[in-house]
Amino acid sequence: MENLDQIVGEARSAFAATSDPDVLEQVKARFLGKSGRITELLKGMGKLPPEEKKSAGAAINRVKEAVEAALNERREDIRKAALEARLAEEALDVTLPGRAEYRGGVHPVTRTLERIEALFRSIGFDVADGPEIEEDFFNFTALNTPEDHPARSMHDTFYLLNPDGNVADRVLLRTHTSPIQARYMQAHVARYGQLEKIPEIRIIAPGRVYRVDSDATHSPMFHQVEGLWVGEGVSFADLKGVIADFLKSFFESDDLKVRFRPSFFPFTEPSAEIDVAFMSGKLEGRWLEIAGCGMVHPNVLRIAGIDPERYTGFAFGFGPDRLTMLRYGVNDLRLFFEGDLRFLRQFA
Repeated sequence: MENLDQIVGEARSAFAATSDPDVLEQVKARFLGKSGRITELLKGMGKLPPEEKKSAGAAINRVKEAVEAALNERREDIRKAALEARLAEEALDVTLPGRAEYRGGVHPVTRTLERIEALFRSIGFDVADGPEIEEDFFNFTALNTPEDHPARSMHDTFYLLNPDGNVADRVLLRTHTSPIQARYMQAHVARYGQLEKIPEIRIIAPGRVYRVDSDATHSPMFHQVEGLWVGEGVSFADLKGVIADFLKSFFESDDLKVRFRPSFFPFTEPSAEIDVAFMSGKLEGRWLEIAGCGMVHPNVLRIAGIDPERYTGFAFGFGPDRLTMLRYGVNDLRLFFEGDLRFLRQFA
């Protein structure tokens, strides 16, 4: 019988000589395959005398186990070597700073809009919406703004063009959210006009508006929140109470001073500008204009189909962008719309 220890040594040498797993399986076949040397030894046991078969079989099995152990050991060495090579190729430099995944957050102006809506809902106002591409009638005419008013100038307003390149027939990007009020009043009258008494209207109209204006405190696109309350006996005193309550709640300050200055708007009469003065902090004692307001002009009510002899109302308009600047101490309106993550991450 062939020297069994020699077979084990040759197998170990042959296995160690290859680092390719496919080649290793071919080498294995030389010893453990169907025609391998150990398989041939097992087949040749039938020719041995009976008294030698037991000891020869045990010896051959020991050799087979030793060769299989050597094979498995080499397989594991090749696997580890391949893994180490892959790790070395795909190595990460753990000394570099990690790339953090930043979580998004609500835009500061959106935060302010949500806060304004929540505060007005708490005192019975609904939130109304309307188109940003508006008809001239609702943007100007229905709000008592005459044909020769400066706001209708191409220098102040974004009019839309027809396919032929000419200015579209009285279609523009809305310059305020007051058209929502005009549309809402008309729809309200259409729904309840047949009743003896029209239900009160209490709405705010938040949204984007567009004007040809751009500097540190103005933007061609900005936001407005306009409000409207129409009913029997609605007075300027109601207007002052609503505005003062809202501002004190918004700025969370009971010692906030609110001032109404006479002004002019085509759609309200009388009209006023709203100023506030903070009693502490960097803005202490300084008056800041933040809104406009007034009693709804009788012509506006009349155009909407509401009897101005029976019903009165007030309207107001805030710039939530400016309120956001005051609330968070931002000194340049353009920062809200530049998309600079270094700025926006402060609010995430």
